[in-house]
Amino acid sequence: MPRLARLAPALALTALAGLLGGSFRADTKPADKVVKPFRLVGADGKAWSLADHKDQKAVVVVFLGTECPVNNQYTPRLAELHKSYADKGVAFVGVNSNVHDTPARILAHVKAHDIPFPVLRDPGNVVADDFGARRTPEAFVLSPAGAILYQGRIDDQIGIGFKRKAPTSRDLAAALDQVLAGEMVSTPKTDAPGCLIARVAKTSATGSVTYAKHVSRIVQERCLECHRTGEIAPMPLGSYEDMVSWQEMILEVVSDGRMPPWHPDPKYGKFTNDRSLSQAEKETLLTWIKEGCPKGDEKDLPKAKAFPTGWTIGTPDVVLPMEKEVRVPAEAGPRGIQYQYVRVPTNFTEDRWVQAAEARPGAREVVHHILVYVVDPAKFGKKNARPNDDLSRMDGIGNAMLTAYAPGDMPLKLEPGQSKKIPKGHMLLLQMHYTPDGVERKDRSSVGLIFAKAPPKVEVRTRAIAQQLLFIPPRADNYAANSSTTFRQDVELVSLMPHMHLRGKDFKYTAVYPDGRRETVLSVPRWDFNWQGSYRLARPLKLPAGTRIECKAHFDNSANNPNNPDSSKLVRWGEQTWEEMMIGFADYALPAAPATE
Repeated sequence: MPRLARLAPALALTALAGLLGGSFRADTKPADKVVKPFRLVGADGKAWSLADHKDQKAVVVVFLGTECPVNNQYTPRLAELHKSYADKGVAFVGVNSNVHDTPARILAHVKAHDIPFPVLRDPGNVVADDFGARRTPEAFVLSPAGAILYQGRIDDQIGIGFKRKAPTSRDLAAALDQVLAGEMVSTPKTDAPGCLIARVAKTSATGSVTYAKHVSRIVQERCLECHRTGEIAPMPLGSYEDMVSWQEMILEVVSDGRMPPWHPDPKYGKFTNDRSLSQAEKETLLTWIKEGCPKGDEKDLPKAKAFPTGWTIGTPDVVLPMEKEVRVPAEAGPRGIQYQYVRVPTNFTEDRWVQAAEARPGAREVVHHILVYVVDPAKFGKKNARPNDDLSRMDGIGNAMLTAYAPGDMPLKLEPGQSKKIPKGHMLLLQMHYTPDGVERKDRSSVGLIFAKAPPKVEVRTRAIAQQLLFIPPRADNYAANSSTTFRQDVELVSLMPHMHLRGKDFKYTAVYPDGRRETVLSVPRWDFNWQGSYRLARPLKLPAGTRIECKAHFDNSANNPNNPDSSKLVRWGEQTWEEMMIGFADYALPAAPATE
């Protein structure tokens, strides 16, 4: 959402062309803008000056930040480009203009992402303003005279809501090749995706909406579950200063409806974990930003909301970590990294009833998802090591699922009186899906459990309503798939979790009652592989015996889907993200069985 490198500048006021010399070839069209010379201090404490690089054939200046997920996904690509062009007379330098990124944060970011070129701090965003830079990452190619020959994205692999398997347009590399060949850059400007640079902002002293009285309460309820230090979302928003620094980004994502992320159609169902903004909350945030982000009287601030450190479910009663670290390579092979299944003993000598459970990745950068199953070691041998191999056996596999992790909101959070059962002697089996990010990492994920404080009234089980017979034709833009399951006894529907891969388009659950009545329980009209969620019903839905749950999904295997790895391929069921799945997970409750002896 995605985890994805600043001291004082001394800007000379003389023109860079006069200072450095250099000229364009006769067959090269001069750029519209020449930047001012600048000298900044890097994350390593060393000064870097543009004037010292006048002998280079070109200088690439990339505006970076420490928090932006798009920025952080591109650091390996930038390292590759630096390596490829360093011997060809091209210098690379990063500039961090975010007001909140301190030298220490920049240095930590450089080390964590193995950025091989200097990254400079731009206090007051002076250099960013001169360049006209708006986002991170945004690349500029300069001539020896400081003229901007190219401005924009690195390539087209990553954008808002998509990530291609590989870029189709390598814009920065193409621009460098043309500059080195003495040619005019054919596409001198492209739109850069990523986060808006958090510039120094002037704030107002007063306004109809203040942070203390109005905005802080919305942030507590709608944002801080994810946007706080150490959690899944970047850009901590826990203070007034945080909110001011990210105000332009907040304005953009709230206006577009991208944040807070919530994908169900509001016409169907009510959910306890609905994080969407009401129209009034949205107008309050936007008005506050437009009025200059007034702070207001600190006496109006609400009491700070306590969040458990490291866990969204609260402080676990027990934490069960993987026994050993798993090494995740920097790069995956042509077939990706196969799912790994890791056994985690519980050593429970009696049945335990779980009211909340959360899978927490150790290396969030490379853990795409974790599925946590409860299995009997005595019945689980090497010949039956992959629970997903037979999802058609609904109860056998579904009932074994405890919780899951993926980008989104998937912890198990049950109401009092509801619990999932871990029988004595059973272990946890973690299905681990790793997606390398260009840096070798080590993962030791864990599972936190909160036990029921009283004997449960109902046992919650999970049913996987899957369609494994997928044959999605090449270039099909609206392929439909259906699955269903019938409950043979009275149950209550508790939560729903649709799952597809990169070609997923939409997903709908419909309850068909014994009398023929049909009710849409959940509709997700715009599937987002990068933000998957479990939707917990505000009130359990009573399903009389004989009720059928139908799932219907559509897939876009066309070239118009930017996430599509290859629109020319027939797509079948499979574990890897370039294959597909269609599963409608459903949590349901039935009377709790007595404890085993």
